[in-house]
Amino acid sequence: MNPNRKDLTPPPDLSHDRRTGPIRVHRPVYQDLMPPCNHACPAGENIQGWLSLATEGRYKDAWEVIVRDNPMPAIHGRVCYHPCESNCNRKEFDEPISIHAIERFIGDMALEQEWTPTIAVPKSDKRVLVVGAGPSGLSCAYHLAMMGHTVEIYDAAPFAGGMMRYGIPAYRLPRNVLDGEIARIERIGVKIVLNHRIEDLVSELRNGRFDASFIAIGAHIGKKTDIPARDAGTVLDAVTFLRDVESGNAPVLGRRVAVYGGGNTAMDAARVAMRLGSEPLIIYRRDRAHMPAHEIEADEAIEEGVEIHWLRTIKSIEASTFTVEKMEIDEKGRPRSTGEFETIEADDLILALGQDTDTDFLRRVPGIELKDDGTVVVDKQMMTGQVGIFAGGDMVPSDRTVTIAVGHGKKAARNIDGYLRLDPYTHPALKPIASYDKLRLWFFAGVTKQKQPHMDLTKRKDGFGEVVGGLNGDEVQYEAQRCFSCGNCFECDGCYGACPEDAIIKLGPGKRYQFDFDKCTGCGTCFEQCPCHAISIVPEAAWEA
Repeated sequence: MNPNRKDLTPPPDLSHDRRTGPIRVHRPVYQDLMPPCNHACPAGENIQGWLSLATEGRYKDAWEVIVRDNPMPAIHGRVCYHPCESNCNRKEFDEPISIHAIERFIGDMALEQEWTPTIAVPKSDKRVLVVGAGPSGLSCAYHLAMMGHTVEIYDAAPFAGGMMRYGIPAYRLPRNVLDGEIARIERIGVKIVLNHRIEDLVSELRNGRFDASFIAIGAHIGKKTDIPARDAGTVLDAVTFLRDVESGNAPVLGRRVAVYGGGNTAMDAARVAMRLGSEPLIIYRRDRAHMPAHEIEADEAIEEGVEIHWLRTIKSIEASTFTVEKMEIDEKGRPRSTGEFETIEADDLILALGQDTDTDFLRRVPGIELKDDGTVVVDKQMMTGQVGIFAGGDMVPSDRTVTIAVGHGKKAARNIDGYLRLDPYTHPALKPIASYDKLRLWFFAGVTKQKQPHMDLTKRKDGFGEVVGGLNGDEVQYEAQRCFSCGNCFECDGCYGACPEDAIIKLGPGKRYQFDFDKCTGCGTCFEQCPCHAISIVPEAAWEA
């Protein structure tokens, strides 16, 4: 057992007012709860469901569960910031399950073996236009196609993928993986039209005889700022910089390049500049504890030698000399001036201050409301103010990640399908969450998780090869078996062996158990030993009512 594990919360005491036999007042019921990993997933994956299949080596079955919600697992296994792991109950015990690494393994296997889902519903006569071939648009198109609709995607870029291609460098997301996931979506019948910029949405819908539309153009415009500058070197925005590098038009940079910003895009811009031969440094006005970049992004940038100047803001530039002011963090976590200045030398500047969406073309569509930042107002069904036009991804108010965008696409597809069939989609009620205190963790041993290999530091600067490697089959099996199966029966036979009345019936592998209430006395022994809280105790009177 792990010597560092925390004290476990004892099971609730049901001894008070517990009568058994003919006057039983409680009864046990098998009642699956919501695992915290599932609840935290922005794409709404049934993570616990596909992990249980992975423990048995049933990888194709696991993949089929994943793609019910997320059509691009090989991508998500690489670029998702895995909030599922941040919420994993196992992190309170030893270390969280490496869910993203298992998903990556399954996704890569699907690409290698060209697994393609089968559309199991009749073809409809409805046509949907998706604007934008980024993660949200691809997700929406995939789900609508799986629902039987004809879908076309229009995208202004020469290649599909949106910010997955033009914003995430290849060392994080290899292009053969991205292309493979997109090719599968095309195999199920989605048509992708490239180099097609939408100027008049209403005309496009009318001329294409589309019955509905989903707009997901992403945030591809870098934000600017006014910095007094004289004889300064090249000033680029990070979005354009990353897009130009991906397109084979990388700019010529000086020896030292300053990147202004503290988000994930800033980290990527600095790491890309390093791979182009420059010495990058990041200037950011807050400290590390308040940066918007994810910890892993900053860790890898620093590991590769990126210099970060925390609590600094650029005041002016003259030639290659940057005058920066030192900042401090106030009690609310906001930066404030100190009046102290210093100079930093850099030849060029890359601005990574956030991104905006180019939604001006929607201003000509009646009923669509835009916020001051250009994002589109949508309702709970993700429909805009114009009936039949939906929107999602980076262009609606939300956090901006690939996984959130994919979740938007799925949600929009369900609501578009309901709109087209005149049968509005209703999301099923959520089950209670299987929190850490509900588990009986005496059942489990403390074991550390499998670590993914990383490319040697000395080789990273030589190109855009993938930095983080994957787990092998044995490691995936080991890692998947660490899952607690929170709130969901995994047929450990604990209840079956513990019942003093032989009131539990085994239904066979994969079918779980049922109670024989002619024998059950309501003693609660099964409940008290169930390691994953797949059994609940309910009042008999409430059950009968």
